[in-house]
Amino acid sequence: MDVMPLPYFEVDVPIHNDSGLSGVHIFTGPADSRSAAVRLAREVYDAALAAQQAGHEMPGRRPDGWGARGVRLGWELDWRAATAGRWNAPYSWTRADDGDFEL
Repeated sequence: MDVMPLPYFEVDVPIHNDSGLSGVHIFTGPADSRSAAVRLAREVYDAALAAQQAGHEMPGRRPDGWGARGVRLGWELDWRAATAGRWNAPYSWTRADDGDFEL
């Protein structure tokens, strides 16, 4: 029996710092739902933050495909405002040709 791979999600988490700057921290990985994607993104962020605060290297990508490459010290992530949706790589070679691609 073939197991279907989980869909890939993008989780966008609003961020801000004390100087008034703002932005979005983006996580991507496979999940079975939007809520699971947000939960997984939070897990890898929390692990990366704990590692950095303890003076350790970033944990890297987990076997489930999720990971955080870095932590922005001094920035607050607003997890309550996080959004998640199916991820579509804009430059993927597997996308259907919509007629506006030129070589």
